[in-house]
Amino acid sequence: MFDDRLFREALELSEVPKGLPLVAGLTGFADAGGVVTQVNKYLLDALESTRVGTFNNDELIDYRARRPLFQFEETHLTEYEPPRLSLDLVHDELDQPFLFLSGYEPDFRWEAMSQTILGLISSLEVSTSSWVHAIPMPVPHTRSLGVTVSGNREDVTDALSVWRPTTGVPGTLMHLIEFRLQEQEHPTAGFVVLVPHYLADTEFPDAAVTALQSVTKATGLIFPTDSLREAGREFVTGIAKQVEDNQELEKLIASLEKRHDSYMEDNPIPSPLTDADGEVPSADVIASELQDFLAKRQPGASEPSES
Repeated sequence: MFDDRLFREALELSEVPKGLPLVAGLTGFADAGGVVTQVNKYLLDALESTRVGTFNNDELIDYRARRPLFQFEETHLTEYEPPRLSLDLVHDELDQPFLFLSGYEPDFRWEAMSQTILGLISSLEVSTSSWVHAIPMPVPHTRSLGVTVSGNREDVTDALSVWRPTTGVPGTLMHLIEFRLQEQEHPTAGFVVLVPHYLADTEFPDAAVTALQSVTKATGLIFPTDSLREAGREFVTGIAKQVEDNQELEKLIASLEKRHDSYMEDNPIPSPLTDADGEVPSADVIASELQDFLAKRQPGASEPSES
């Protein structure tokens, strides 16, 4: 099962539907482009959710290394929001339920945490597990952002993974959990968004969209990303104006574009998420097409004749 000293139920697990996909995003040492931060906030703000349980901060956090913030007003403290690591039951844009593990990456007790998460996955009979992460890379923001995919979902890695190195990598808690899940042959996929290194310290909306698209591929969940896309267009417009006034930055991006295009010519990986023009349709378009498809599958709808 799981360690109840680490996990405190807010909802009886017997009340949580079984067989749902799990999506995870834990902020860690390299949240390039603020990808995980944006995904966590966006999903919990934009979608209906119910708290399943929270994890015990006192067991997991080094408060002196990352001190929580208090609101101070003139003479007294008025607000304190403790750090949060939680498991939530969330419904996507088409009301499909999934489990969402989000919040901080613990400082302590990784082995105990991984066993607790695996216990929850087993108890809730989770169907698949997917998680997102992001690292800075020498890639241009003017091209579609790529991902590196880990795990045992060959259908996902074959379709989406554009960079497949053989190297040592600094570990995260989600790496450890993925490793343990692979030992159990549980379907799992980790998506690392490759964020332009010169934007790593900003919140880059397009990178968050890429992370959500990747999760859609792994789970079939549909996320409302239209506002993120709009924020991304405004962000890129602002970058373009800065580039116009900076010849060194313009040369850097041109060099990155040349290297990127050369690499992709040798490693073409067409994404099943794109249309004929290479664009990813909005959540509204996907939802409309899915609803049309389901309507055609209703009892009484005509079936195509076999040739």
